[in-house]
Amino acid sequence: MNTGTSSLSRASSVPLAQQLAQRFAERIQQRLLLPGARLPSVRECARHHGISPYTVVAAYDQLLARGLLEARKQRGFYVREATARPEAQAPAARARQPASAASALPAPFDATALIRGMFQADARSAPGLGTLPAEWLDLPMLQSAMRRVLAQSEGADQLALQYGEPGGDARLREALARRLADLGITAAPGQVISTVGATHGLDLITRTLLKPGDAVLVDDPGWAIEYARLTQAGMRLLPVPRGAAGPDLEVMQRLVEQHRPRMYVTVSVLHNPTGHTLSLAAAHQILKLAETGDFLIVEDDTYAWLAPNHAPRLSALDGLKRTLYVSGFSKILTPAWRVGYLAASPAHIDKLTELKLLSTLTTSPMLDRAVAVCLEQGQLRRHAERVMARLDAARTRSARLALEAGCGFVTPPQGLFGWVDVGVDTERLAQRLLDQGWLIAPGLLFSATRRAGSLMRINFATSQDAKFWQALVKVRDELR
Repeated sequence: MNTGTSSLSRASSVPLAQQLAQRFAERIQQRLLLPGARLPSVRECARHHGISPYTVVAAYDQLLARGLLEARKQRGFYVREATARPEAQAPAARARQPASAASALPAPFDATALIRGMFQADARSAPGLGTLPAEWLDLPMLQSAMRRVLAQSEGADQLALQYGEPGGDARLREALARRLADLGITAAPGQVISTVGATHGLDLITRTLLKPGDAVLVDDPGWAIEYARLTQAGMRLLPVPRGAAGPDLEVMQRLVEQHRPRMYVTVSVLHNPTGHTLSLAAAHQILKLAETGDFLIVEDDTYAWLAPNHAPRLSALDGLKRTLYVSGFSKILTPAWRVGYLAASPAHIDKLTELKLLSTLTTSPMLDRAVAVCLEQGQLRRHAERVMARLDAARTRSARLALEAGCGFVTPPQGLFGWVDVGVDTERLAQRLLDQGWLIAPGLLFSATRRAGSLMRINFATSQDAKFWQALVKVRDELR
């Protein structure tokens, strides 16, 4: 990914203002600058690039003329959105809005920015990457599994040339039932269906069990893709602050009493982005709230293979009565194999299977069976153990570098991600580091209310380069 350098070329025949405008335009088009993002102030941008404020104003004027920016009086320049945000409206216009509209949360940013940026970036220059580096994955294991599927004489033609079963490959569902038992979750193969990744499973649940206008509890910070997906489906988000002790249960109780939510979507183990895992006490309290408030809990266990089996799962404690369990294999096998699954009560699983048929017909029987082979042979378990050992070492090194750089962790370092306080606005920090080729994940990306601040998420596997932390310290000191 070409992110450019921090200096503009004075030897070029292209005027400096045009060079600067083109740099920002490319970042906006590549979704590296998100809708609603604030550009550096004129004075700050001029100082950073060693140019006059008049040159910066000229560049911003070009972006305004192209419709890429909007100017907000006494607030600065912002990337233009498809529809105006409430903050951009005149006070009189806001006053005319109904109270319900004025108090509504702003829609999350275009979440494709995370996919375009972090998931496709070079891991060597992307401390904010959302996946394991490609070199950590086991390609020979994947190739061996596919060869076994194709070499099996019985049923090989059916797998390769026909639609799969509505609920997913039978062997995979049996293997998944055994996997769930290892986690303490009792589910028969008939209570499990395969999906096109974990996100597909979450979408099936939303479309089956919710209707537009329903209130949904979500963790804040949390997964931006989930915020965007729920908002696009017409749900009202109720953010629950999540910190070092987990979800704020007092806030959750007030939200339950005031809004009567239909569902709570959460990552209970190795939460993204904080890395936090629920305690047994907190899990029990959440289940009690769900019972008294009469709402369902969707447990997204995307990082299950990077956590110990004995970590508290809400679905294990609840027995899939009020809980629905979702997981997948992209974070441990490969993002290219879009294989996920969900487990639910018999009453829910039939409805979910019907919608799966309407939305995708079936999942890939070849990929389903290949994952089953990896599970049956114990290859996936051994691969996960190797990854966890390697991640432990990477986490130790990255955490040490972060602390030496004067950064602090909001929650103790665990799993793949760290939630780091750097002491300056990470939205501004992200743009300055991008000039030097480093792609980070500022806290704004994980806020349901688009709240800027000094937090960012790091991927321990891709944050081991001391040069990154040296660049961060230099930019942070300049911003201060």
